[in-house]
Amino acid sequence: MRLIRNRRITYGWLILTVLIAILMLRLAWVQLVMKHQRLPGSRHTMVEASLIQRERGIILDSGRGHFTDRNGKPLTGNLIWAAVLFPAGEKELTNSHHQLAELARILGTNVDDLMQSWGRIKEPILWHGENSRIPRSLTKDQIEKIRQLDLPKLRVLPYEQRYGDRQSGMQWLGFVSGQRKESLFIHDSAEVTGTSGLEKTMDSLIRGEGPTVVYFPVDGTNEVIQDIKPVVQAPDNPYYPLRVTTTIDIDIQTGIEELTERAGMKEGAVVVLDTRNADIVAMVSRPFYNPEHIVPSEGQWENRGLKAVTPGSIFKLVTAAAILENGLSTSEEHFHCDGEYGKFGLSCWKKGGHGTVSLREGFAESCNVVFATLAERLSAGQLSNTASALGFGQTVGWRSHQFLGLSSFAPLDHEEKGTVFSGSVDASDAGVRVQTGIGQRDVAISPLQAANAIVTLLHGGVKTKPRIVKQVRYANGQLLQDTAPLIEFATGSSISRETSSILLEWMEQVVLDGTGSSSLKNRRWSLAGKSGTAQVQNKGRARNNQWFIGYGPVEKPRYAAAVLVENRSPDSSHQAAEIFGQLFDFLASVESDSGSA
Repeated sequence: MRLIRNRRITYGWLILTVLIAILMLRLAWVQLVMKHQRLPGSRHTMVEASLIQRERGIILDSGRGHFTDRNGKPLTGNLIWAAVLFPAGEKELTNSHHQLAELARILGTNVDDLMQSWGRIKEPILWHGENSRIPRSLTKDQIEKIRQLDLPKLRVLPYEQRYGDRQSGMQWLGFVSGQRKESLFIHDSAEVTGTSGLEKTMDSLIRGEGPTVVYFPVDGTNEVIQDIKPVVQAPDNPYYPLRVTTTIDIDIQTGIEELTERAGMKEGAVVVLDTRNADIVAMVSRPFYNPEHIVPSEGQWENRGLKAVTPGSIFKLVTAAAILENGLSTSEEHFHCDGEYGKFGLSCWKKGGHGTVSLREGFAESCNVVFATLAERLSAGQLSNTASALGFGQTVGWRSHQFLGLSSFAPLDHEEKGTVFSGSVDASDAGVRVQTGIGQRDVAISPLQAANAIVTLLHGGVKTKPRIVKQVRYANGQLLQDTAPLIEFATGSSISRETSSILLEWMEQVVLDGTGSSSLKNRRWSLAGKSGTAQVQNKGRARNNQWFIGYGPVEKPRYAAAVLVENRSPDSSHQAAEIFGQLFDFLASVESDSGSA
Protein backbone atom coordinates (compact mmCIF):
# COMPACT_ATOMS: atom_id res chain seq x y z
CA MET A 1 0.00 0.00 0.00
CA ARG A 2 2.81 2.38 0.94
CA LEU A 3 4.51 1.67 -2.37
CA ILE A 4 1.33 2.46 -4.30
CA ARG A 5 0.83 5.70 -2.34
CA ASN A 6 4.41 6.80 -3.02
CA ARG A 7 3.96 6.13 -6.70
CA ARG A 8 0.79 8.24 -6.77
CA ILE A 9 2.61 11.11 -5.04
CA THR A 10 5.50 10.82 -7.45
CA TYR A 11 3.17 10.80 -10.46
CA GLY A 12 1.25 13.78 -9.02
CA TRP A 13 4.41 15.83 -8.57
CA LEU A 14 5.56 14.81 -12.02
CA ILE A 15 2.28 15.94 -13.61
CA LEU A 16 2.35 19.17 -11.60
CA THR A 17 5.94 19.78 -12.70
CA VAL A 18 5.00 19.20 -16.33
CA LEU A 19 2.04 21.60 -16.05
CA ILE A 20 4.21 24.27 -14.43
CA ALA A 21 6.81 23.77 -17.16
CA ILE A 22 4.15 24.14 -19.86
CA LEU A 23 2.81 27.27 -18.16
CA MET A 24 6.32 28.74 -17.92
CA LEU A 25 7.01 27.94 -21.56
CA ARG A 26 3.71 29.54 -22.50
CA LEU A 27 4.50 32.66 -20.49
CA ALA A 28 7.97 32.80 -22.02
CA TRP A 29 6.41 32.47 -25.50
CA VAL A 30 3.99 35.30 -24.74
CA GLN A 31 6.71 37.54 -23.26
CA LEU A 32 9.36 36.89 -25.86
CA VAL A 33 7.42 36.24 -29.07
CA MET A 34 3.68 36.96 -28.95
CA LYS A 35 4.06 40.42 -27.43
CA HIS A 36 5.50 41.59 -30.74
CA GLN A 37 2.78 40.00 -32.89
CA ARG A 38 -0.50 41.65 -33.84
CA LEU A 39 -3.57 40.46 -31.98
CA PRO A 40 -6.35 38.80 -34.02
CA GLY A 41 -8.71 41.47 -35.38
CA SER A 42 -6.41 44.29 -34.25
CA ARG A 43 -3.65 46.38 -35.78
CA HIS A 44 -1.73 46.40 -32.48
CA THR A 45 0.67 44.04 -30.70
CA MET A 46 -0.06 42.67 -27.23
CA VAL A 47 2.35 45.16 -25.64
CA GLU A 48 0.74 48.07 -27.44
CA ALA A 49 -2.75 46.92 -26.46
CA SER A 50 -1.77 46.64 -22.79
CA LEU A 51 -0.37 50.15 -22.84
CA ILE A 52 -3.35 51.52 -24.71
CA GLN A 53 -5.68 50.24 -22.01
CA ARG A 54 -3.96 52.72 -19.68
CA GLU A 55 -4.10 55.58 -22.15
CA ARG A 56 -6.52 57.99 -23.74
CA GLY A 57 -5.84 58.95 -27.34
CA ILE A 58 -6.81 61.83 -29.61
CA ILE A 59 -6.61 61.32 -33.37
CA LEU A 60 -4.81 64.30 -34.87
CA ASP A 61 -4.75 63.06 -38.48
CA SER A 62 -6.62 60.14 -40.11
CA GLY A 63 -3.56 59.27 -42.19
CA ARG A 64 -5.57 59.44 -45.43
CA GLY A 65 -3.95 60.94 -48.53
CA HIS A 66 -5.00 64.39 -49.69
CA PHE A 67 -6.10 66.12 -52.89
CA THR A 68 -4.80 69.38 -54.36
CA ASP A 69 -5.88 71.50 -57.31
CA ARG A 70 -3.75 71.82 -60.45
CA ASN A 71 -1.69 74.60 -58.84
CA GLY A 72 -0.97 72.64 -55.66
CA LYS A 73 -3.59 74.37 -53.51
CA PRO A 74 -5.14 71.96 -50.97
CA LEU A 75 -8.65 70.63 -51.56
CA THR A 76 -8.55 68.49 -48.43
CA GLY A 77 -6.52 68.80 -45.26
CA ASN A 78 -6.27 71.96 -43.20
CA LEU A 79 -4.02 72.04 -40.11
CA ILE A 80 -5.70 73.87 -37.22
CA TRP A 81 -5.20 74.18 -33.46
CA ALA A 82 -8.07 72.88 -31.37
CA ALA A 83 -8.95 72.64 -27.67
CA VAL A 84 -9.07 69.16 -26.12
CA LEU A 85 -11.22 68.60 -23.02
CA PHE A 86 -10.42 65.71 -20.66
CA PRO A 87 -13.00 64.16 -18.31
CA ALA A 88 -13.45 66.19 -15.10
CA GLY A 89 -15.70 65.83 -12.09
CA GLU A 90 -18.48 68.24 -11.17
CA LYS A 91 -16.59 69.42 -8.08
CA GLU A 92 -13.45 70.08 -10.08
CA LEU A 93 -15.37 72.11 -12.66
CA THR A 94 -17.24 74.07 -9.98
CA ASN A 95 -13.96 74.96 -8.25
CA SER A 96 -12.63 76.28 -11.59
CA HIS A 97 -15.74 78.34 -12.36
CA HIS A 98 -13.86 81.63 -12.74
CA GLN A 99 -11.38 80.11 -15.20
CA LEU A 100 -14.19 78.35 -17.07
CA ALA A 101 -16.06 81.61 -17.45
CA GLU A 102 -13.00 83.10 -19.12
CA LEU A 103 -12.56 79.95 -21.25
CA ALA A 104 -16.21 80.15 -22.36
CA ARG A 105 -15.64 83.74 -23.44
CA ILE A 106 -12.56 82.72 -25.43
CA LEU A 107 -14.42 79.84 -27.10
CA GLY A 108 -17.49 81.95 -27.80
CA THR A 109 -19.91 79.91 -25.73
CA ASN A 110 -21.92 80.08 -22.52
CA VAL A 111 -20.17 79.03 -19.31
CA ASP A 112 -23.14 76.93 -18.15
CA ASP A 113 -23.30 75.11 -21.49
CA LEU A 114 -19.54 74.55 -21.39
CA MET A 115 -19.68 73.09 -17.87
CA GLN A 116 -22.63 70.89 -18.74
CA SER A 117 -20.95 69.54 -21.87
CA TRP A 118 -17.63 69.04 -20.09
CA GLY A 119 -19.21 67.25 -17.15
CA ARG A 120 -20.84 64.63 -19.39
CA ILE A 121 -17.76 63.38 -21.20
CA LYS A 122 -16.15 60.04 -20.34
CA GLU A 123 -13.13 60.36 -22.64
CA PRO A 124 -11.17 63.24 -24.20
CA ILE A 125 -12.96 65.26 -26.88
CA LEU A 126 -12.01 67.99 -29.32
CA TRP A 127 -14.08 71.11 -28.71
CA HIS A 128 -16.53 71.65 -31.58
CA GLY A 129 -18.59 74.49 -30.27
CA GLU A 130 -22.31 74.85 -30.74
CA ASN A 131 -23.91 73.54 -33.95
CA SER A 132 -20.55 72.57 -35.47
CA ARG A 133 -19.64 69.14 -36.82
CA ILE A 134 -15.88 69.73 -36.84
CA PRO A 135 -13.43 70.89 -34.16
CA ARG A 136 -13.26 74.65 -33.79
CA SER A 137 -10.10 76.33 -35.09
CA LEU A 138 -8.33 78.57 -32.56
CA THR A 139 -6.43 81.75 -33.36
CA LYS A 140 -2.97 82.49 -31.94
CA ASP A 141 -4.51 84.95 -29.52
CA GLN A 142 -7.06 82.37 -28.30
CA ILE A 143 -4.34 79.74 -27.87
CA GLU A 144 -2.22 82.07 -25.74
CA LYS A 145 -5.17 83.04 -23.55
CA ILE A 146 -6.17 79.38 -23.06
CA ARG A 147 -2.65 78.43 -22.02
CA GLN A 148 -2.57 81.26 -19.50
CA LEU A 149 -5.63 79.75 -17.78
CA ASP A 150 -3.48 76.74 -16.82
CA LEU A 151 -6.41 74.31 -16.65
CA PRO A 152 -5.03 70.77 -16.07
CA LYS A 153 -7.90 69.10 -17.95
CA LEU A 154 -7.48 71.27 -21.04
CA ARG A 155 -4.93 70.97 -23.84
CA VAL A 156 -4.43 72.70 -27.19
CA LEU A 157 -3.31 70.36 -29.98
CA PRO A 158 -2.79 70.51 -33.76
CA TYR A 159 -5.54 68.79 -35.73
CA GLU A 160 -5.91 67.95 -39.43
CA GLN A 161 -9.37 68.82 -40.76
CA ARG A 162 -10.24 66.98 -43.96
CA TYR A 163 -13.01 69.35 -45.02
CA GLY A 164 -14.40 72.58 -43.72
CA ASP A 165 -17.94 72.55 -42.36
CA ARG A 166 -19.38 74.37 -45.37
CA GLN A 167 -21.59 73.91 -48.39
CA SER A 168 -19.93 73.55 -51.79
CA GLY A 169 -20.55 72.34 -55.33
CA MET A 170 -17.55 69.96 -55.31
CA GLN A 171 -19.52 66.71 -55.38
CA TRP A 172 -16.81 65.29 -57.67
CA LEU A 173 -14.58 65.27 -54.56
CA GLY A 174 -17.11 63.25 -52.58
CA PHE A 175 -16.98 62.37 -48.90
CA VAL A 176 -15.82 59.66 -46.52
CA SER A 177 -17.68 57.57 -43.98
CA GLY A 178 -16.87 54.95 -41.38
CA GLN A 179 -15.23 55.19 -37.99
CA ARG A 180 -14.33 58.88 -38.09
CA LYS A 181 -13.45 58.98 -34.39
CA GLU A 182 -11.49 61.82 -32.83
CA SER A 183 -11.05 60.25 -29.39
CA LEU A 184 -9.92 56.72 -28.54
CA PHE A 185 -9.77 54.52 -25.46
CA ILE A 186 -8.72 51.07 -26.59
CA HIS A 187 -7.25 52.00 -29.96
CA ASP A 188 -9.56 50.23 -32.38
CA SER A 189 -9.51 51.11 -36.06
CA ALA A 190 -9.86 54.75 -36.99
CA GLU A 191 -9.93 53.99 -40.70
CA VAL A 192 -12.38 55.81 -42.93
CA THR A 193 -13.67 54.79 -46.35
CA GLY A 194 -14.39 56.84 -49.44
CA THR A 195 -18.12 56.76 -50.16
CA SER A 196 -18.51 58.93 -53.27
CA GLY A 197 -16.54 61.02 -55.75
CA LEU A 198 -12.74 60.88 -55.89
CA GLU A 199 -12.74 59.80 -52.25
CA LYS A 200 -14.41 56.58 -53.43
CA THR A 201 -12.74 55.94 -56.79
CA MET A 202 -9.24 56.53 -55.35
CA ASP A 203 -9.93 55.01 -51.93
CA SER A 204 -7.56 52.06 -52.25
CA LEU A 205 -4.70 54.37 -53.29
CA ILE A 206 -4.99 57.05 -50.60
CA ARG A 207 -5.86 55.07 -47.45
CA GLY A 208 -2.38 55.49 -46.01
CA GLU A 209 -0.85 53.43 -43.20
CA GLY A 210 -2.79 54.54 -40.15
CA PRO A 211 -3.63 57.66 -38.15
CA THR A 212 -1.49 60.02 -36.13
CA VAL A 213 -2.56 59.71 -32.48
CA VAL A 214 -1.40 61.46 -29.32
CA TYR A 215 -1.74 59.26 -26.21
CA PHE A 216 -2.11 60.53 -22.66
CA PRO A 217 -1.35 58.07 -19.79
CA VAL A 218 -4.09 57.72 -17.17
CA ASP A 219 -4.27 56.14 -13.73
CA GLY A 220 -6.79 53.63 -12.41
CA THR A 221 -9.39 56.34 -11.85
CA ASN A 222 -9.19 57.55 -15.47
CA GLU A 223 -7.23 60.66 -14.44
CA VAL A 224 -4.53 61.91 -16.82
CA ILE A 225 -1.09 61.58 -15.21
CA GLN A 226 0.26 65.09 -15.57
CA ASP A 227 3.87 64.19 -14.78
CA ILE A 228 4.19 61.81 -17.74
CA LYS A 229 4.53 63.37 -21.18
CA PRO A 230 2.05 62.33 -23.87
CA VAL A 231 3.29 60.12 -26.69
CA VAL A 232 2.60 60.71 -30.39
CA GLN A 233 2.25 57.62 -32.57
CA ALA A 234 2.38 58.14 -36.34
CA PRO A 235 3.34 56.13 -39.44
CA ASP A 236 6.95 56.79 -40.44
CA ASN A 237 6.82 55.79 -44.12
CA PRO A 238 8.15 58.74 -46.18
CA TYR A 239 6.24 57.58 -49.29
CA TYR A 240 2.70 57.19 -47.94
CA PRO A 241 -0.03 58.36 -47.92
CA LEU A 242 -0.15 59.30 -51.59
CA ARG A 243 -1.11 62.81 -52.74
CA VAL A 244 -3.37 63.40 -55.73
CA THR A 245 -3.13 66.46 -57.98
CA THR A 246 -6.39 67.15 -59.79
CA THR A 247 -7.03 69.23 -62.91
CA ILE A 248 -9.38 71.50 -60.95
CA ASP A 249 -8.56 75.18 -60.45
CA ILE A 250 -9.96 75.83 -56.99
CA ASP A 251 -10.09 79.61 -57.51
CA ILE A 252 -12.22 79.15 -60.63
CA GLN A 253 -14.29 76.47 -58.91
CA THR A 254 -15.15 78.64 -55.90
CA GLY A 255 -15.64 81.70 -58.11
CA ILE A 256 -18.28 79.85 -60.13
CA GLU A 257 -19.92 78.58 -56.95
CA GLU A 258 -20.26 82.18 -55.75
CA LEU A 259 -21.54 83.23 -59.20
CA THR A 260 -24.32 80.63 -59.17
CA GLU A 261 -25.20 81.62 -55.61
CA ARG A 262 -25.59 85.29 -56.59
CA ALA A 263 -27.63 84.28 -59.65
CA GLY A 264 -30.07 82.36 -57.46
CA MET A 265 -29.48 79.08 -59.29
CA LYS A 266 -31.27 76.30 -57.42
CA GLU A 267 -30.66 73.10 -59.39
CA GLY A 268 -28.27 72.13 -62.15
CA ALA A 269 -24.59 72.18 -62.99
CA VAL A 270 -21.77 74.18 -64.57
CA VAL A 271 -18.86 72.36 -66.24
CA VAL A 272 -15.77 74.17 -67.55
CA LEU A 273 -13.15 72.37 -69.67
CA ASP A 274 -9.75 73.48 -70.90
CA THR A 275 -10.10 73.51 -74.71
CA ARG A 276 -6.48 72.43 -75.19
CA ASN A 277 -6.89 68.98 -73.62
CA ALA A 278 -10.45 68.72 -72.18
CA ASP A 279 -9.15 68.86 -68.60
CA ILE A 280 -11.92 69.58 -66.09
CA VAL A 281 -11.11 73.03 -64.73
CA ALA A 282 -14.30 73.33 -62.67
CA MET A 283 -17.45 71.31 -62.08
CA VAL A 284 -20.16 72.88 -59.92
CA SER A 285 -23.27 70.96 -58.94
CA ARG A 286 -26.33 72.48 -57.32
CA PRO A 287 -27.81 72.14 -54.78
CA PHE A 288 -24.58 72.28 -52.81
CA TYR A 289 -23.55 69.58 -50.33
CA ASN A 290 -21.65 69.51 -47.06
CA PRO A 291 -19.19 66.56 -46.88
CA GLU A 292 -19.37 66.74 -43.07
CA HIS A 293 -23.16 66.29 -43.05
CA ILE A 294 -24.56 63.91 -45.64
CA VAL A 295 -28.26 63.06 -45.77
CA PRO A 296 -28.44 60.29 -48.41
CA SER A 297 -32.18 60.64 -48.99
CA GLU A 298 -31.88 64.32 -49.93
CA GLY A 299 -29.45 63.64 -52.80
CA GLN A 300 -27.30 66.79 -52.58
CA TRP A 301 -24.17 64.59 -52.74
CA GLU A 302 -25.04 63.55 -56.32
CA ASN A 303 -22.94 65.23 -59.00
CA ARG A 304 -25.34 66.73 -61.53
CA GLY A 305 -22.45 67.49 -63.85
CA LEU A 306 -22.34 63.74 -64.55
CA LYS A 307 -26.08 62.98 -64.58
CA ALA A 308 -27.84 62.68 -67.93
CA VAL A 309 -31.03 64.73 -68.43
CA THR A 310 -33.17 65.92 -71.33
CA PRO A 311 -31.10 68.37 -73.43
CA GLY A 312 -33.65 70.12 -75.63
CA SER A 313 -32.28 72.22 -78.48
CA ILE A 314 -28.56 71.83 -77.71
CA PHE A 315 -29.02 68.36 -79.24
CA LYS A 316 -29.68 70.14 -82.54
CA LEU A 317 -25.88 70.18 -82.84
CA VAL A 318 -26.14 66.42 -83.42
CA THR A 319 -28.98 66.74 -85.93
CA ALA A 320 -27.16 69.48 -87.85
CA ALA A 321 -23.90 67.48 -87.86
CA ALA A 322 -25.71 64.36 -89.10
CA ILE A 323 -27.37 66.32 -91.92
CA LEU A 324 -24.06 67.87 -93.04
CA GLU A 325 -22.07 64.64 -92.71
CA ASN A 326 -24.59 62.73 -94.81
CA GLY A 327 -25.02 65.48 -97.43
CA LEU A 328 -28.76 65.87 -96.81
CA SER A 329 -28.77 69.69 -96.76
CA THR A 330 -26.55 72.75 -97.07
CA SER A 331 -26.14 75.95 -95.10
CA GLU A 332 -28.17 77.88 -97.62
CA GLU A 333 -31.20 75.59 -98.02
CA HIS A 334 -34.33 77.53 -97.06
CA PHE A 335 -37.28 76.41 -94.96
CA HIS A 336 -40.58 78.05 -94.09
CA CYS A 337 -41.78 78.19 -90.48
CA ASP A 338 -45.25 79.51 -89.64
CA GLY A 339 -45.10 78.24 -86.06
CA GLU A 340 -46.65 74.80 -86.68
CA TYR A 341 -45.04 71.71 -88.13
CA GLY A 342 -48.37 70.21 -89.10
CA LYS A 343 -47.88 66.72 -87.69
CA PHE A 344 -46.81 64.83 -84.57
CA GLY A 345 -48.36 67.67 -82.54
CA LEU A 346 -45.13 69.66 -82.96
CA SER A 347 -44.95 73.44 -82.98
CA CYS A 348 -42.14 75.98 -82.95
CA TRP A 349 -41.21 77.76 -79.74
CA LYS A 350 -41.83 81.11 -81.49
CA LYS A 351 -45.51 81.90 -81.93
CA GLY A 352 -46.23 82.79 -85.55
CA GLY A 353 -42.99 81.17 -86.62
CA HIS A 354 -39.71 82.42 -88.08
CA GLY A 355 -40.89 82.83 -91.64
CA THR A 356 -38.53 81.76 -94.41
CA VAL A 357 -35.05 81.01 -93.06
CA SER A 358 -31.90 79.26 -94.20
CA LEU A 359 -30.50 76.25 -92.37
CA ARG A 360 -27.81 78.52 -90.91
CA GLU A 361 -30.47 80.96 -89.67
CA GLY A 362 -32.67 78.12 -88.43
CA PHE A 363 -29.78 76.93 -86.27
CA ALA A 364 -29.14 80.41 -84.88
CA GLU A 365 -32.84 80.83 -84.08
CA SER A 366 -33.20 77.19 -82.89
CA CYS A 367 -36.26 76.72 -85.11
CA ASN A 368 -38.13 73.50 -84.28
CA VAL A 369 -39.82 73.35 -87.69
CA VAL A 370 -36.47 73.43 -89.51
CA PHE A 371 -34.99 70.68 -87.36
CA ALA A 372 -38.11 68.52 -87.42
CA THR A 373 -37.88 68.62 -91.21
CA LEU A 374 -34.21 67.63 -91.06
CA ALA A 375 -34.80 64.85 -88.53
CA GLU A 376 -37.34 63.19 -90.85
CA ARG A 377 -34.64 62.98 -93.53
CA LEU A 378 -32.26 61.13 -91.21
CA SER A 379 -32.31 57.46 -90.32
CA ALA A 380 -32.08 56.37 -86.70
CA GLY A 381 -28.62 54.99 -87.41
CA GLN A 382 -27.38 58.28 -88.81
CA LEU A 383 -28.58 60.14 -85.72
CA SER A 384 -27.13 57.55 -83.34
CA ASN A 385 -23.75 57.37 -85.08
CA THR A 386 -23.36 61.13 -85.13
CA ALA A 387 -24.34 61.40 -81.47
CA SER A 388 -21.72 58.77 -80.67
CA ALA A 389 -19.09 60.66 -82.68
CA LEU A 390 -19.74 63.68 -80.44
CA GLY A 391 -19.52 61.59 -77.26
CA PHE A 392 -23.20 61.13 -76.43
CA GLY A 393 -24.67 57.82 -75.28
CA GLN A 394 -21.37 56.80 -73.65
CA THR A 395 -19.08 57.75 -70.78
CA VAL A 396 -16.50 60.31 -71.86
CA GLY A 397 -14.37 60.76 -68.75
CA TRP A 398 -10.71 59.70 -68.79
CA ARG A 399 -10.22 56.15 -67.57
CA SER A 400 -7.49 53.51 -67.56
CA HIS A 401 -7.52 49.73 -67.73
CA GLN A 402 -4.24 49.54 -65.78
CA PHE A 403 -3.42 52.24 -63.27
CA LEU A 404 -1.15 51.76 -60.24
CA GLY A 405 -2.24 48.17 -59.86
CA LEU A 406 -5.94 48.84 -60.46
CA SER A 407 -7.32 46.78 -63.34
CA SER A 408 -10.07 49.31 -64.05
CA PHE A 409 -9.78 52.92 -62.94
CA ALA A 410 -12.50 55.50 -63.66
CA PRO A 411 -11.99 58.60 -61.45
CA LEU A 412 -15.40 60.14 -62.19
CA ASP A 413 -17.84 58.44 -59.84
CA HIS A 414 -21.29 57.51 -61.22
CA GLU A 415 -20.78 59.10 -64.64
CA GLU A 416 -23.90 58.36 -66.68
CA LYS A 417 -23.88 57.33 -70.34
CA GLY A 418 -27.19 58.91 -71.27
CA THR A 419 -29.32 57.80 -74.21
CA VAL A 420 -30.33 58.75 -77.76
CA PHE A 421 -33.08 56.21 -78.47
CA SER A 422 -34.44 53.94 -75.76
CA GLY A 423 -34.55 50.24 -76.53
CA SER A 424 -38.34 50.11 -76.26
CA VAL A 425 -39.19 52.51 -79.11
CA ASP A 426 -39.39 52.04 -82.85
CA ALA A 427 -36.62 54.36 -84.04
CA SER A 428 -37.82 53.98 -87.64
CA ASP A 429 -40.98 55.89 -86.70
CA ALA A 430 -40.76 59.45 -88.11
CA GLY A 431 -42.41 60.94 -85.04
CA VAL A 432 -39.79 59.35 -82.77
CA ARG A 433 -36.95 60.71 -84.93
CA VAL A 434 -38.49 64.18 -85.01
CA GLN A 435 -38.82 64.36 -81.23
CA THR A 436 -35.29 62.98 -80.88
CA GLY A 437 -33.88 65.43 -83.43
CA ILE A 438 -34.95 68.41 -81.31
CA GLY A 439 -33.56 66.87 -78.10
CA GLN A 440 -36.77 65.59 -76.53
CA ARG A 441 -38.37 62.18 -75.96
CA ASP A 442 -35.68 59.69 -74.72
CA VAL A 443 -32.59 61.80 -75.34
CA ALA A 444 -30.50 62.35 -72.21
CA ILE A 445 -27.01 63.86 -71.94
CA SER A 446 -24.85 65.16 -69.11
CA PRO A 447 -23.27 68.61 -68.80
CA LEU A 448 -19.82 66.96 -68.99
CA GLN A 449 -20.76 65.31 -72.30
CA ALA A 450 -22.13 68.60 -73.62
CA ALA A 451 -18.99 70.56 -72.77
CA ASN A 452 -16.80 67.79 -74.17
CA ALA A 453 -18.75 67.82 -77.45
CA ILE A 454 -17.70 71.48 -77.85
CA VAL A 455 -14.04 70.51 -77.29
CA THR A 456 -14.45 67.72 -79.85
CA LEU A 457 -15.63 70.26 -82.45
CA LEU A 458 -12.77 72.60 -81.55
CA HIS A 459 -10.38 69.69 -82.17
CA GLY A 460 -11.78 69.18 -85.67
CA GLY A 461 -14.02 66.26 -84.71
CA VAL A 462 -11.39 64.28 -82.78
CA LYS A 463 -12.85 63.17 -79.44
CA THR A 464 -11.05 63.93 -76.20
CA LYS A 465 -11.37 62.35 -72.74
CA PRO A 466 -11.86 64.87 -69.91
CA ARG A 467 -9.45 64.27 -67.00
CA ILE A 468 -9.95 65.18 -63.37
CA VAL A 469 -6.82 63.43 -62.03
CA LYS A 470 -3.54 64.91 -63.23
CA GLN A 471 -0.82 63.31 -61.11
CA VAL A 472 -0.28 60.99 -58.18
CA ARG A 473 2.73 61.70 -55.94
CA TYR A 474 4.34 60.08 -52.95
CA ALA A 475 4.11 61.83 -49.58
CA ASN A 476 7.61 63.25 -50.07
CA GLY A 477 6.57 64.94 -53.34
CA GLN A 478 8.20 62.45 -55.68
CA LEU A 479 6.15 61.78 -58.82
CA LEU A 480 4.57 58.33 -58.93
CA GLN A 481 2.22 58.50 -61.95
CA ASP A 482 1.10 61.02 -64.56
CA THR A 483 -2.24 60.71 -66.35
CA ALA A 484 -1.57 61.97 -69.85
CA PRO A 485 -4.60 63.44 -71.67
CA LEU A 486 -6.23 60.96 -74.03
CA ILE A 487 -7.73 61.57 -77.45
CA GLU A 488 -9.49 59.14 -79.74
CA PHE A 489 -8.05 59.29 -83.21
CA ALA A 490 -10.49 60.08 -86.00
CA THR A 491 -12.39 57.06 -87.27
CA GLY A 492 -15.09 56.52 -89.85
CA SER A 493 -17.79 57.56 -87.35
CA SER A 494 -16.11 60.82 -86.29
CA ILE A 495 -17.23 64.31 -87.25
CA SER A 496 -15.21 65.76 -90.12
CA ARG A 497 -13.07 68.87 -89.71
CA GLU A 498 -15.24 70.64 -92.31
CA THR A 499 -18.49 69.91 -90.44
CA SER A 500 -16.88 70.91 -87.15
CA SER A 501 -15.82 74.24 -88.64
CA ILE A 502 -19.33 74.93 -89.97
CA LEU A 503 -20.98 74.17 -86.63
CA LEU A 504 -18.52 76.39 -84.74
CA GLU A 505 -19.29 79.22 -87.15
CA TRP A 506 -23.03 78.69 -86.67
CA MET A 507 -22.55 78.86 -82.89
CA GLU A 508 -20.96 82.29 -83.34
CA GLN A 509 -24.10 83.32 -85.20
CA VAL A 510 -26.26 82.20 -82.25
CA VAL A 511 -24.57 84.88 -80.13
CA LEU A 512 -24.37 87.56 -82.82
CA ASP A 513 -28.03 87.56 -83.88
CA GLY A 514 -29.67 84.37 -82.61
CA THR A 515 -31.14 83.06 -79.37
CA GLY A 516 -28.06 84.04 -77.33
CA SER A 517 -27.65 87.60 -78.57
CA SER A 518 -29.59 89.37 -75.79
CA SER A 519 -27.53 87.78 -73.02
CA LEU A 520 -24.12 87.26 -74.62
CA LYS A 521 -23.45 89.75 -77.39
CA ASN A 522 -21.64 92.40 -75.34
CA ARG A 523 -19.45 90.39 -73.00
CA ARG A 524 -15.75 90.81 -72.20
CA TRP A 525 -14.91 88.05 -74.67
CA SER A 526 -16.57 87.26 -77.97
CA LEU A 527 -18.51 84.04 -77.38
CA ALA A 528 -20.16 81.25 -79.35
CA GLY A 529 -22.62 78.60 -78.31
CA LYS A 530 -26.01 76.96 -78.48
CA SER A 531 -29.06 77.42 -76.27
CA GLY A 532 -31.55 74.78 -75.30
CA THR A 533 -34.85 74.49 -73.44
CA ALA A 534 -36.17 71.02 -72.69
CA GLN A 535 -39.72 70.40 -71.55
CA VAL A 536 -39.80 68.00 -68.58
CA GLN A 537 -42.11 66.88 -65.81
CA ASN A 538 -41.14 67.23 -62.15
CA LYS A 539 -43.54 65.81 -59.56
CA GLY A 540 -46.39 66.15 -62.01
CA ARG A 541 -45.63 69.78 -62.88
CA ALA A 542 -44.45 71.14 -66.23
CA ARG A 543 -40.89 72.40 -65.92
CA ASN A 544 -38.00 73.36 -68.22
CA ASN A 545 -34.36 72.35 -68.28
CA GLN A 546 -32.46 75.38 -69.56
CA TRP A 547 -29.10 74.88 -71.27
CA PHE A 548 -26.36 76.94 -72.80
CA ILE A 549 -23.17 75.37 -74.10
CA GLY A 550 -20.31 77.00 -75.94
CA TYR A 551 -16.80 78.40 -75.87
CA GLY A 552 -14.73 81.55 -75.71
CA PRO A 553 -13.00 83.66 -76.70
CA VAL A 554 -13.93 82.96 -80.33
CA GLU A 555 -10.60 84.24 -81.69
CA LYS A 556 -8.53 81.85 -79.55
CA PRO A 557 -10.77 79.44 -77.63
CA ARG A 558 -9.56 78.91 -74.07
CA TYR A 559 -12.54 77.35 -72.30
CA ALA A 560 -15.55 75.27 -73.26
CA ALA A 561 -18.50 75.22 -70.88
CA ALA A 562 -21.94 73.78 -70.31
CA VAL A 563 -24.51 75.45 -68.08
CA LEU A 564 -27.61 73.50 -67.07
CA VAL A 565 -30.37 75.03 -64.93
CA GLU A 566 -32.96 72.41 -64.05
CA ASN A 567 -36.66 72.56 -63.21
CA ARG A 568 -37.31 76.18 -64.14
CA SER A 569 -40.84 77.51 -64.55
CA PRO A 570 -41.90 77.42 -68.25
CA ASP A 571 -42.54 81.19 -68.26
CA SER A 572 -39.22 82.15 -66.59
CA SER A 573 -36.32 83.92 -68.27
CA HIS A 574 -33.43 81.92 -69.73
CA GLN A 575 -31.16 81.83 -66.68
CA ALA A 576 -28.65 79.42 -68.27
CA ALA A 577 -27.67 81.90 -71.00
CA GLU A 578 -27.28 84.72 -68.47
CA ILE A 579 -25.10 82.55 -66.19
CA PHE A 580 -23.04 81.47 -69.22
CA GLY A 581 -22.30 85.13 -69.95
CA GLN A 582 -21.39 85.88 -66.34
CA LEU A 583 -19.23 82.76 -66.27
CA PHE A 584 -17.14 83.86 -69.23
CA ASP A 585 -16.82 87.41 -67.91
CA PHE A 586 -15.39 85.81 -64.76
CA LEU A 587 -13.05 83.57 -66.76
CA ALA A 588 -11.91 86.58 -68.78
CA SER A 589 -11.04 88.41 -65.56
CA VAL A 590 -9.12 85.36 -64.28
CA GLU A 591 -7.10 85.19 -67.50
CA SER A 592 -6.48 88.94 -67.39
CA ASP A 593 -5.24 88.76 -63.81
CA SER A 594 -2.99 85.77 -64.51
CA GLY A 595 -1.60 87.44 -67.62
CA SER A 596 -0.67 90.60 -65.75
CA ALA A 597 0.77 88.78 -62.76
